[in-house]
Amino acid sequence: MSDRSTPEVVRDAVRIGIVSVSDRASSGVYEDKGQPALKDWLTRALKNPITFESRLIPDEQAVISATLIELVDAGCSLVLTTGGTGPALRDVTPEATLAVAHREMPGFGEQMRQISLRFVPTAILSRQVAVIRGNSLILNLPGQPKAIAETLEGLKDADGAQLVPGIFAAVPYCIDLIGGPYFETDDAVCKGFRPKSAVRAT
Repeated sequence: MSDRSTPEVVRDAVRIGIVSVSDRASSGVYEDKGQPALKDWLTRALKNPITFESRLIPDEQAVISATLIELVDAGCSLVLTTGGTGPALRDVTPEATLAVAHREMPGFGEQMRQISLRFVPTAILSRQVAVIRGNSLILNLPGQPKAIAETLEGLKDADGAQLVPGIFAAVPYCIDLIGGPYFETDDAVCKGFRPKSAVRAT
């Protein structure tokens, strides 16, 4: 029997866009693994009720830009892309993202590359960017599920202590600052950071 004297915590509902960019996956040559990996991680990392808007599209700059605008206009306060950020000729996700930006947030891409450089020297070839459009944050992520999790939650030692902060720790406060909903993280997965003055009383 529940304790009626304890008020139920009501968390903001959030709408998150997930865009997997791949010529081959979008044409059915192989199964897309980026969207399932992102949904799984976000479902574990966030305490909020989440509505996902998912898209699987080819590496076409105009299509990517139009999809990002569509998701922002649909009320997605956070839009995550996966794939298409390398130096290959068909990798145009960063260009498509910058084309719809109102402001750039370069720190996110810098930190993603720092995390990936712990594993492979070719991380310097990645061109992920992050931008703000209206009240929405758009982040380019790597294409591989393992790399997605590493860049979002950072690196921990064998005892669970944080070695390198992941980029998602800064996402909730960033969305606060641009007028979005209040994202609440599960600290066991990824502890979001806010100044004390910005923490909502529960």
